[in-house]
Amino acid sequence: MKELKLFLSQPHNTRILLITSLIYAFVLPVVDIFVAAYIMRNSSEAGRVVLYQLMVYSGIPITFWLNGFLLKWIKPNYLYSFGMLLSGFSMLIMISLPELHIQGIAVAGLVMGMSFGFFWSNRDYLVIVSTTDENRNYYYGVETFFNTLTFVVVPVIVGLFISNAINYSWIGNINKAYEFVIYVVMFLAIIASLIICRGDYEKPASSKFVYLRFEPVWYKMLLVAWGKGLVQGFIVTAPAMLIMKLVGEEGELGIVQSISSLVTALMMYVIGRNLKPNRRLVVYFVAVRLFFVGALTNSLVFNYYSVLFFLLCMIVARPLFDMAYFPIQMQVIDYLSEKEDRSEYSYIFNHECGLYIGRVLGCGSFIVLAFCVSDNAALMVTLPIVTLLQAITYWMVKNILKEIMRLTDR
Repeated sequence: MKELKLFLSQPHNTRILLITSLIYAFVLPVVDIFVAAYIMRNSSEAGRVVLYQLMVYSGIPITFWLNGFLLKWIKPNYLYSFGMLLSGFSMLIMISLPELHIQGIAVAGLVMGMSFGFFWSNRDYLVIVSTTDENRNYYYGVETFFNTLTFVVVPVIVGLFISNAINYSWIGNINKAYEFVIYVVMFLAIIASLIICRGDYEKPASSKFVYLRFEPVWYKMLLVAWGKGLVQGFIVTAPAMLIMKLVGEEGELGIVQSISSLVTALMMYVIGRNLKPNRRLVVYFVAVRLFFVGALTNSLVFNYYSVLFFLLCMIVARPLFDMAYFPIQMQVIDYLSEKEDRSEYSYIFNHECGLYIGRVLGCGSFIVLAFCVSDNAALMVTLPIVTLLQAITYWMVKNILKEIMRLTDR
């Protein structure tokens, strides 16, 4: 009851955002895990999985740019709603392809990237204008709790459904099972898109959002975003590729993803509920070290158990990283948007460009190794390198926070 009262004490727009996140959280595991597994099953080439992911990441900055212009006429929550619907449409394109040729994978990936562009650009803007530095840890704690909890429920249910649908002849073939799952998540995306439209959100005050010159502290933030982008290119697809290669089928994929997620979900809520802004750096440190230790161990051992250890590290590290990273990013945007008298969206757009550079470098290096050497070589070499580079950004984040505190006399 105490937690419910705390939730109800939040502003109306904050509550709408959290409820929307709860519903859409049941869609994200399917997008993150089973789309990659679907490509692996139907093509048996990890390079095609990463090509899909590269096209996804290529569509995001394009849509961030387009979204900036659309915000002149359309409210951000409506564009946010459209992004969620578009993700379902992208999955429909994928399952409608008679053969997973490179061109079809590229188109489906680009559309999914556009959906993420509308989703993340407007979601980040809505969070900035609907929260303050004081309640952002709570917001991200609750949101991360939702997201992590669904990574307990959804992978198990979907994985077992797909494997049992064929074993017990529920559905004619395995691709039909994937199709059924996608129709269900499309329904959930529609519900979430209707809920976010009930919020009262205003468009940015300034329509200009493209700038080339910033305060020095922002360039440091872009370097951190570059490091994050390097790892992001693999966090979505690596689990599915490793599990399909070294662990087993979709049933095992769902079970493995859910081994530690329940405990992690509760831990994220408790941390977000009690974490003070001045302790975010500690959480960031733990997260990037977990990423690196898990990736390095998996590369050195590279067997069934190393994959489980890597997934365990990732399941804990990923929500910890987001819980620390997003409030830090928004703290910097709060300061600079007031100091430079610019729209918050201008920093969101520029930040996405930094992420994209990292994603292209990370995915590009994987694709080159996968096609020129082998899938295993790409997985064993690139993962520890990109997680190490991300871990090094800890000292950059530490410097950024010190500089912000000094400039604001906090």
